[in-house]
Amino acid sequence: MEKIQRIGSLEEKYVKEVLEGGFSSKSTYQMVTRLEKEFAEKFHAKHAVAMVNGTATLHIALEAAGVGVGDEVICPPLTMSSTSMAVLMANAVPVFADVDPDTFLITAENIRKVITPKTKAIMTVALYGLAPQMKEIMEVAKEYNLVVIEDNAECYGAWQDGQLVGTFGDMASYSFQSSKHLTAGEGGMVITNNDEYADKLRRYSGLGYAGISGKKGRITKDDIQSPEYERHVILGWNYRMADLCAAVALGQLERMDELVNVRCEAAKCFDEAVAGCEWLKAQKVLPGNVHSYWTYVVRLDTNKVGWHEFRDKFRELGGDGVYAAWKLAYQEPLFKEKAFLGRENLGIYDDYDYKKVSCPNAEYLQERVLQFKTNYFDIEDAKKQSEILKKTIAFFA
Repeated sequence: MEKIQRIGSLEEKYVKEVLEGGFSSKSTYQMVTRLEKEFAEKFHAKHAVAMVNGTATLHIALEAAGVGVGDEVICPPLTMSSTSMAVLMANAVPVFADVDPDTFLITAENIRKVITPKTKAIMTVALYGLAPQMKEIMEVAKEYNLVVIEDNAECYGAWQDGQLVGTFGDMASYSFQSSKHLTAGEGGMVITNNDEYADKLRRYSGLGYAGISGKKGRITKDDIQSPEYERHVILGWNYRMADLCAAVALGQLERMDELVNVRCEAAKCFDEAVAGCEWLKAQKVLPGNVHSYWTYVVRLDTNKVGWHEFRDKFRELGGDGVYAAWKLAYQEPLFKEKAFLGRENLGIYDDYDYKKVSCPNAEYLQERVLQFKTNYFDIEDAKKQSEILKKTIAFFA
């Protein structure tokens, strides 16, 4: 496997095209339009709507789904808190369902346990590049008439039972943040096959403009050059992606297979390193699933070795940084203290004491997860890290 560039000539070519356009009104948004078209085709979707980041996408997906004041949205606690923050941004209530201790993922069984008459949506997370069992979750959603939004910020090009991850739910969100499989520095995308959702995604992320829709991303001069023109038909946010970010994202999209494969090849090296180690267990990949390995993740038996002890030895032997799991969302001061920028005074959170929430599996995992980098664009670097991991394991054997 040859060494590849994180950002290559294709991205540079598209950025140059944008700059040569001089950000004129004629050229503006053309690159975003190209990105959306190719993204929709790549991910088997009817519509793709680009936004400024992968939190804005989640927020607007909730708005498009009609989630509002006091509605409950079920989320996993073991993930970046942006997922549940987006629920707060929609003036709704995050409700946390526990995860499986082996796959680390939210499950249909645990979702069912926390459904109430107020539940409006489920937000799944394809954690570390692996999707939860979506068919089972979709069955629960259908039974209770719930909208499903897939948070696939960490998951590009994964499959489940022969179906592309991102095509199970009503909408799916992706991120182009700097650490992701595909990056533009920042940016996000939502895909959907629902025309109504697509129109709302566009309008709500584009200042509520009348002249835009799922298929039309910008207003023309003919639209606005009239004193009678009524621009804003509904409240909307200015979440539109810039052409420069779209140019980089387009180049990355067209290189997606090689950029994802880099991480999958690195994961194979780490698989070899941990094989046979009973106290260091990799995230379980169930039959029918294809993992895209945003990171390579293991569960450490801390009765054998302390988390910091293992991390420090790995570093001492030459290993790159090892990342911990995020604090569980409900354990963050944001939720424990209900620091919701005034939303805590709406009355809709009065019955929710996040200090008392307990997801035992997620709490067990949070203290034991080790995340290893997979973004090695020279496979020899991944092999070196794998050898260092083997030495670390041998030291504590």
